[in-house]
Amino acid sequence: MVSIKCVNRRKARRAHFQAPSHVRRILMSAPLSKELRSKYDVRAMPVRKDDEVVVKRGAFKGKEGKVTQCYRLKWVIHIDKIQREKANGASVAIGIHPSNVEITKLKLSKNRKAILARKNRAGKAEGGKVTAADKAMQQMD
Repeated sequence: MVSIKCVNRRKARRAHFQAPSHVRRILMSAPLSKELRSKYDVRAMPVRKDDEVVVKRGAFKGKEGKVTQCYRLKWVIHIDKIQREKANGASVAIGIHPSNVEITKLKLSKNRKAILARKNRAGKAEGGKVTAADKAMQQMD
């Protein structure tokens, strides 16, 4: 997990807002719905295109839709049903921060399944470090 390791406010903000795209992907994560959380034992995932989300905060609270774009440069995602009309009649997608949405349906790919398996908290129930005795038991099998 990528995290900003400095306690200095100025440096932490600088690291956050100057983060490269591969770090922004992880920082632009959204919590999973209760059903998905119980199914996968994972609390949050980075948002990607074609995920289905519901807005939990702000003016568009309660609206559902599919993610059409993850705009990492602006720290927002665009959702298909959340748009506004411009003065000339064209419709424009409104950016919503991923922390204000909840993922209701994941677009699963091979890589995403691996991430869910790795982040699964139920598999880590025993926790702790792997001891020499544990390694010996694994080699005996």
